[in-house]
This record gives sequence, C-alpha cells and structure tokens, in this order.
Amino acid sequence: MSNEEFFIKRRFIIKLGKALHKFGTPAYRLEAHLQNVARTLGIEGYFLISPTTMTFVLHNDSEQEYNHLARVVPGEVDLGSLARADELVEEVTSGQRTVEEALERLHEISEKTKPYSDGLTLLFFGVASAAFALLINTSWNDAFWSGLLGLMVYGLIYISERSSRMAEMLEPLAAILCAIFACAFALIDPGINIPVVILSGIIVFIPGLALTMGLSELAARDLISGTARIMDAMMLLFKLYFGAILGLTLGHFIFGEVFYIHPAALPGWAEYAAVPLLSASLVVLFKARIKDSPWGIISGALAYFSAIAASHYFGDSIGIFFGALIVGIYSNLYARWMKAPASIALLQGIVILVPGSKAYIGLNAMITGEMMLSQPQLGSQIFLIFMSLVAGLIFANVAVPPRRSL
Repeated sequence: MSNEEFFIKRRFIIKLGKALHKFGTPAYRLEAHLQNVARTLGIEGYFLISPTTMTFVLHNDSEQEYNHLARVVPGEVDLGSLARADELVEEVTSGQRTVEEALERLHEISEKTKPYSDGLTLLFFGVASAAFALLINTSWNDAFWSGLLGLMVYGLIYISERSSRMAEMLEPLAAILCAIFACAFALIDPGINIPVVILSGIIVFIPGLALTMGLSELAARDLISGTARIMDAMMLLFKLYFGAILGLTLGHFIFGEVFYIHPAALPGWAEYAAVPLLSASLVVLFKARIKDSPWGIISGALAYFSAIAASHYFGDSIGIFFGALIVGIYSNLYARWMKAPASIALLQGIVILVPGSKAYIGLNAMITGEMMLSQPQLGSQIFLIFMSLVAGLIFANVAVPPRRSL
C-alpha cells in the first residue's frame, strides 16, 4: 500500500469515526465497526472511544503507522445521518464509490441541515411531552399543559442552537422556566399535577437513554466510556432537578400555592394511544428518515405492549426484560432484512421502556420525601428495570446474533 493510499484510507476511517460518534453511536459498537471497516480497507486498526475522546492507531502491511487523538463532545442521536453513513460504508466496501468520493459524501452527511422543518419539530416536541403525560396515566389537564411546555422547551433549544451562552445553561434554564410556567398554569387550572407537568415538559432532556447506553457499555466491559456516560447522565439529571426545584420555589413565591383539585381520570384507551404518538415524535426528535420511520414506530409498540403483557405474569420490572428482549430481537432481524443499523429500530423501542422519568421521580422522593405519582418501592424498581433492560438486550443478541456492528 502506497503512502498516498494509506493517507486517504486513514483519513476516511478517522472522519467516519468522528461522524458516527457525533451521531450518537455507543462506544463498543463504534469500536467494532471501525475495526471492520479498517480491515476491509486493508488496514489494521485499534480504537479507544469514550464520550469525550477518540484514539485511533492505524497501520498497514508496509509497517506504516499513524496515531490520532481527538477531543470531541458527546454526540446526539441522529438516526438519519447514521443510516446514510452506514450506506456509504457499504458503497465503499462494494466498490460503488472510491474512498475519495466517500470522503466528500461523508462531509455532506455530517454537515446536513435538519431533515425536518422547525415548525414540524416544534409540533412534535409538544406532542412528545403530552404523550408522555398520557403514558404515565395522569389526566387530560396534565397532557394539555405539558404539551404547551414542550413547545416552549423547543423554543429554548432553537435559541441555544444560535447562542453558545444559552447552550451552556439550556437544561437547568428549561427546568426553571417549566416550573414557573406550571405554577402559573395552576392559577388557571387547579386540576394539574404541577411536578408531573414539569417532568413531562422537560422529558426530552431526561437522560434515561444515556443511562441505559452507559450500562450497556459497562456490560460490554467498555469501562471508561460506560462510567463516563453514566456520570454525565447523572449530572444532567441533577441539573434538571435543581432547576425544577428552583423554578417551583420562584413560581410559588410569584403566584402563590393553589389548592389542587383532582381531575377526572383518563379513559383506558388514552395510555395505549400515547404509545404511537410518542413513537412518532421520536422519529422527528431522533431525526430518522421517513422511509425508516414505520420500523421505529413498530418497535415502540412492540416494546411497550410486550412489556405490559409480560408484567401481568412476572411483575413490572421483569416485564421490562421481556420488552427489551422482544425489541432487541426485532431490531437484529430488521438489521438483517434491511441491511441497515439495528440502532434505527432499537433506540425508538428502548426509549419507550427506559425508566429515566422514574429516576427523576425517585430523586424527588429521596430529597423531598414526597411522591409525584403513586409508585411504591420505586428505588428498587429503577435499579431492577435498568438491569432488566440491559439483560434483555444481551439475551436478544444471543438469540439472534447481530450480523452488523452498528
């Protein structure tokens, strides 16, 4: 292999790794995928990935060696770009594109603008918050006001994308404002559960998926990345909770406390209707492609209803294990049939199951001693649910071994 060829190939591998990291790929999957790509290109590669650093060691049969260390920021889930990058790798390995052409295409994918308009994204942020309120079986009142807070949260995200100062304080500021507005809403509608409305408004920030990914990395013995991801998720949870408490204090000071009036209970079908609504919202929030969206929505429905069915026989926590098992098998089969990353189907199903909101509720119960919802033995449930999720995904990979590294 000539020096020039080695230069082009290593440049492609490094740019591919940074792009996939940016699109939210877990460390253990990214390391395995880069090794496969490097081997296909005739290069031996060793990689060490964490949420904030990337190390590449590449050498070829001519004993040429290249080391590259990069400081990166934690990536965000972008399923559309992930699918395009995976298709690009297939084109390179099959000879449909040269490595030089692939480098140009990879740059286009990384710099691609939002796949959905700001108006549509705004709408689905509101839908996601309202659907979550329905999913935890609160009330129509809570769902309505939660949807309004979801719209406000996207407004803050929109501003933060154009202001680095806003981006630094986005999560706690969103929690503060959601809490203040929830107190104001209570003056108009005393039938809202203020803590639940706040939680539903900031649900897009609750790091349940990050905690699950961190535990999955620890289970795969990727200790550095797993530990870093879990600590980052916990700090985000603390920032959100502090913001909510500060906002509640300010809200009660400004508007006073309102006597809570119990609203009418939700009909039984509302909880089930919330599942496809939330799954459809995740298509936009995770920037999945339209052609991939049906698979993600099906994944969410499979995860939720299989977990509900299993919980009738084995309890809520073990029911989550079966939900994760079913959605893990489904995503691996999807990856085989469609020759696409399993993450496209997997993440949208797992998000329905992750107990990030329960972690927030448990934190509230631990600090204030008050329960936002009637959920006994919440602390042990949270730990067991996380473990059930990870175990379900491991067993799914054993039942239907993944043929793709992403």
